[in-house]
Amino acid sequence: MTNEQKKRIIRLLRQEIVPAIGCTEPIAVSLCTAKAVEILGFFPEKIIARLSANIIKNAMGVVIPGTKEQGLPVAIALGALSGNPAYGLEVLKDVTPESVLSAKKLIDAGVVCIELKEQISEKLYIEVECMCGGESSCAVIASSHTHFVYLSKNNDILLDLEHSPVITQTAEPVLLNMKVIYDFSVSVPLDEVCFILETERINMEAAEYALRDDYGHRVGKALTMDPGRKIVGDSILTKVMSYTAAACDARMGGAQVTIMSNSGSGNHGIAATIPVAVFARENGNTRDELQRALLMSHLTAIYIKQSLGRLSAVCGCAVASIGSGCGITYLMGGDYEKVTYTVKNMVANLTGMICDGAKPGCSMKLTSGASTAVFSALVAMQGHTVMPCEGITDHDVDQCIRNLSIIGTRGMSETDSCIFDMMFRKNKS
Repeated sequence: MTNEQKKRIIRLLRQEIVPAIGCTEPIAVSLCTAKAVEILGFFPEKIIARLSANIIKNAMGVVIPGTKEQGLPVAIALGALSGNPAYGLEVLKDVTPESVLSAKKLIDAGVVCIELKEQISEKLYIEVECMCGGESSCAVIASSHTHFVYLSKNNDILLDLEHSPVITQTAEPVLLNMKVIYDFSVSVPLDEVCFILETERINMEAAEYALRDDYGHRVGKALTMDPGRKIVGDSILTKVMSYTAAACDARMGGAQVTIMSNSGSGNHGIAATIPVAVFARENGNTRDELQRALLMSHLTAIYIKQSLGRLSAVCGCAVASIGSGCGITYLMGGDYEKVTYTVKNMVANLTGMICDGAKPGCSMKLTSGASTAVFSALVAMQGHTVMPCEGITDHDVDQCIRNLSIIGTRGMSETDSCIFDMMFRKNKS
């Protein structure tokens, strides 16, 4: 691998692993709203958010950070009142109890309006229009949670990228595959990628915060307290699951905590980080080994999301957990072959887990992904993997990942529509 290839991968990591507060779908709507208000220059009388089905799906059930309120209306109102677009996915970090009360008043007054944006192919699409008197502004985010593609005030167009795909910050596309990911992770000078350790520090802090308090469905605490402790014990696996779930409990339960996200998702960041970090700590691995395992985990998650897309019918927690399975295999002493075995074992096991929106219950799916990562690594280290003749798996590990992506996009498109219809109908009733 050339030095230029390594530099491009490092830039990709820095681009895709960023801090975020709260679930990134409603937070991206808050960000878009904050930008539209900033462009307008004064507070609007009316805010209309036109959103893709997947954005609505992923924002219905999640608690907005710093509040006890669920859903998009409060995210939009707070984006207008307290949002700072300069903060990116931490746009709501200045939220106060007073701004939450003001947001509720705006919602009750009918200032916030939410519409389904139909006849668009982009799954991640956010359009916010603000109006006051005879003036208006518009901001559009598409393809990626912070990627503005259109900005305007009145009749003046300030930005128009015609909803182009996300333009990466690298000079050339980063062409990943599992061998490239493995070779990079085990060979890159660690002083060039020390930033990856921030994922452990920040995401573990969120987990510990939740274990001290009560958020979401308390899935993390349920595994550490009786009767959970009596049932599942106090093993490395239990700790992997409990810390992973706890970070999600905090994030989806409205805690004002920062998460290092992966590919635009805090849950992806949790799934790619915490199982690896907890396993390394309990297994007695060195900091250098942890650093390389985290690189392998996060890069694998990024690689899969490149073909699967930012939002899909497949649960992102399951996808990102494939990365942590690779990292755990490395921490067990596994070589490249064993890492590929783990990927195949996880694809055979978790493919098809649906995404039915972001919500506190995601912590239960994260425990499934985290435990499967450990199980898959254990089987791989025994020299066993699912065979090419079994299900959707293939002899080639990268084809396995492509198969997963095909199922999650083309194969489950009708599933995604069914999920949205069920959730949207329930929300309207």
